[in-house]
Amino acid sequence: MLQQTETAIPAPRTGLQESEDYVRLLERVRYEGAHPTREHAEEAVRDVLAALGRQLVGDERVDLAARLPVEAALVLTGQIPALNRLTGWEFVKDLAERTGRTPATARWNVSAVLAAVTRLAGPELIDRIVAQLPPGYALLFGRAELTQRRPAAEGTAAAA
Repeated sequence: MLQQTETAIPAPRTGLQESEDYVRLLERVRYEGAHPTREHAEEAVRDVLAALGRQLVGDERVDLAARLPVEAALVLTGQIPALNRLTGWEFVKDLAERTGRTPATARWNVSAVLAAVTRLAGPELIDRIVAQLPPGYALLFGRAELTQRRPAAEGTAAAA
């Protein structure tokens, strides 16, 4: 008589079982954002990544999702990209309106989450993401936003 052996099948992920990478992301956001609880940090992560998911498209969206913990990647990619691309400031204002927070609190959460995302994504991918997005996102990712100098108007002389 043949005996069948059971093969262990991993349990599907639920909200109760989080990967170690996701827990580390939440702890980083909790620290960066000075959130009093992990739940506050998780709410910030979900809100900011959902908002970013509405702005990112193409390879940058796919590449970022691949570098995030699965739980965070699902939030990012679960959003339909918006038709209207928002500037950095509009992004913060939109997030504030959607979450019922002040623009200052939304900006604080964006900074904390995107600082943690930057660590996971790496500088090259962040450069590509910032280049894809409208003006104002470099600062949100903790980078200087450099602008090109405008040519001097004709007839004005440079100081000698």
